[in-house]
Amino acid sequence: MDHETRVWQIIEKIGVGMLTTRFAGGLRARPLDARPDHGAGVIFFIADQRGLKDDEIEAEPNVGFALIDPEDKAYLSITGRARVLHDAALAAKHWKKADDVWWPDGPKDRHVCVLRLEPQRAELWDGPASAAVARHEFSKARATGEKPNLGENRKVTVEL
Repeated sequence: MDHETRVWQIIEKIGVGMLTTRFAGGLRARPLDARPDHGAGVIFFIADQRGLKDDEIEAEPNVGFALIDPEDKAYLSITGRARVLHDAALAAKHWKKADDVWWPDGPKDRHVCVLRLEPQRAELWDGPASAAVARHEFSKARATGEKPNLGENRKVTVEL
């Protein structure tokens, strides 16, 4: 599997990650549920425009999005440019039943907005498949004096 496919696989599998924006006082991160569109090369999020994230994105569109797959020991950090969209049809396309908890009026709720993230770079750390593999690698390293093979840091550029 190529690196770019692996990045999208993690986004699709995990979904919820931490979106980091910039504000006057520094950085702010909050959990959001990703709605990836691999074919278009973008990630959408359904969000509430009453929060600060939309103002922060409009002022500074460079953001970070980080996900962790504890089962596969994979860590993914994405940087890219985000935009705030007020598009009920786009919100409806990416709407999940769980979103009704936050917006009972559905995708047409006046507080709903869509965040569109265009990934520019992704950094991926893939670790060993299990804790047993990690124990084995540490034991082998003690016995041989070699470094344990705990995964590879792969920097991936996502083409837009």
